Amino acid sequence: MQMNHFRLLTLVLLVVTGIYHVPPARADEKPNILLILADDLGYQDLGFQGSPEIKSPNLDQLAENGIRFTDGHVTASVCSPSRAGLMTGRYQQRFGHEANVPPTPHGMDLDETTLAQRLQQAGYRTGIVGKWHLGNLDTQYPTARGFDYFYGLREGSRSYFYKPEKDDKPGNFHGIEENGKQVKFDGYLTDVLGDKAIEFIKRKSEKPFFLYLSFTAPHGPMHGTEEDIARFSQIQNKKRRTYAAMVWAMDRAIGKVLKELEEQGIADNTMIWFLSDNGGATGNASVNLPLAGHKGIKFEGGIRVPFIMHWKKKFPSGHQTFTPMVSALDILPTCVAAAGVELKAESTRPIDGVDLLPFLSATNKTPPHEKLYWHKLWFSAMRHGPWKLIYVQDYGYALYNLDRDPRELKNLANTEKQRLEEMKLSLNSWKAEMIEPQWSENKVWFKTHSKNHIRIIEGKDGR
Repeated sequence: MQMNHFRLLTLVLLVVTGIYHVPPARADEKPNILLILADDLGYQDLGFQGSPEIKSPNLDQLAENGIRFTDGHVTASVCSPSRAGLMTGRYQQRFGHEANVPPTPHGMDLDETTLAQRLQQAGYRTGIVGKWHLGNLDTQYPTARGFDYFYGLREGSRSYFYKPEKDDKPGNFHGIEENGKQVKFDGYLTDVLGDKAIEFIKRKSEKPFFLYLSFTAPHGPMHGTEEDIARFSQIQNKKRRTYAAMVWAMDRAIGKVLKELEEQGIADNTMIWFLSDNGGATGNASVNLPLAGHKGIKFEGGIRVPFIMHWKKKFPSGHQTFTPMVSALDILPTCVAAAGVELKAESTRPIDGVDLLPFLSATNKTPPHEKLYWHKLWFSAMRHGPWKLIYVQDYGYALYNLDRDPRELKNLANTEKQRLEEMKLSLNSWKAEMIEPQWSENKVWFKTHSKNHIRIIEGKDGR
């Protein structure tokens, strides 16, 4: 008994000092990882989110059997910076990826280590199917940033049908490519992306896979198939009817991918994430209710998104609702932890996301984040628990309590002055850690969205 006790103490000492290393998880124990991203999806626009019009049976089932994050956020209210935060696990402002649509030669900082690179190093085969939007140069190409395989488009949006006279002209960054070669496709793009995802999953390999399935749907242009649009004939608004068809098609493609996982017997040990890159846009007839705002601004409707994680082997009970704040920043640390490798910062820039697994298993009972921050050129915001601070250049600050006022209707800046000052200090201290943006955007965009933001703050949007 004494000898066993001594050996146990010795083993503990070796582990603590780092002399003894716990062996990494075997390849067949590591989960496959499927990260599904929608584009400009409205907060309400899925069945499990309460939409009275839009059907999403496959995502509804994923939510029912998984974990639904009701206070889940992305790091930006527009596409490219949101994706940069997602891919790196750190606030994209730390490397100047603050504005949208990086103009060539700009893109995601090449010194950043992506989720794909980290999982490659952990023994995964990696692929992206769909939208990239993190730089157009070959040095910024997905296969140069940790992905073994890429099928999709470098730029942000395109037609949902093959257009050789426009998007699919040779050399157009909106064209569909497969590992560097521009290719033709037949049919409706959302369906094609689902089929390509299935092809990637089917490839024989002893390695687990990481697949980033990055849909363009339901981002404009508003294109649906006649059959899908007819399914929603009860919707009077034509644009809304097409939007519903686009979401339906995305859900159908996701359902086919999930069925493939089941047929291969790997569904239980596949960690599946689903979220949108930002809130619904004003131009695609999306609905962000019960939240205020939309894509491009810092109200919750621009940055809080439908957010699911499903991993049956780890969380078999399903049907869980997680209410504390989480962020897309957390996906990278959580995936790396699930892969059984140590998360190392490759620079002095910190990793801002956290591993959610201890919180989801109730090992850690504190909230994953006490505070979250947002900033883009002329707009800033932060959350501190239920409190929300918004800053708009040339307007000033607004303060809301989301527990009492989830639609951000009542600006408390004049009645909660001490809290306002404390949050301003915290926000400005965080902004001081960031670097200057590496590119900017035009003032026309700023004037439109700034006026929109101020109109909502002042209660002139009809809410």
